[in-house]
Amino acid sequence: MFRRITESPSETAALAALFGARIKDGVVICLEGDLGAGKTCFVQGLAGGLDVKSEVTSPTYNLMNIYEGRFPIYHFDLYRLETEEELEEIGFYEYANATGSVILIEWPDRFTDALPDDYIHVKIERTLNGDNERCIILSLAGLRYEALFKELNQFC
Repeated sequence: MFRRITESPSETAALAALFGARIKDGVVICLEGDLGAGKTCFVQGLAGGLDVKSEVTSPTYNLMNIYEGRFPIYHFDLYRLETEEELEEIGFYEYANATGSVILIEWPDRFTDALPDDYIHVKIERTLNGDNERCIILSLAGLRYEALFKELNQFC
């Protein structure tokens, strides 16, 4: 696990862009944070680091957004879902277990049993030092992304 402090939305996006630039193969990333914590800002930066040229928005009402960059990016927001059947309906399991794609999962705590065994967990927390400062905590679940995680710890 490692932590980074960002002092503005642009710093959060820049940190995430460094993360995205280092992705060399498919990866699953789970994003945790309260409403307004900066998950979408982080995703926008990450997408920029993955060479996405289109607008990146929160999939709150769509449940999933797809972006084209160096890898296909499937961005899920599980906040509005109630049952695992709904996960099946949106094709969550097929995408989450696919290789060669970047899978972003917001609100992963809603369905912890449905998550893949391996992922990088990104937690974004507000701090007490101003409206825009965030503490970004990265941790690893499983071993599949261990090399990427170690690289991120050095460069992000």
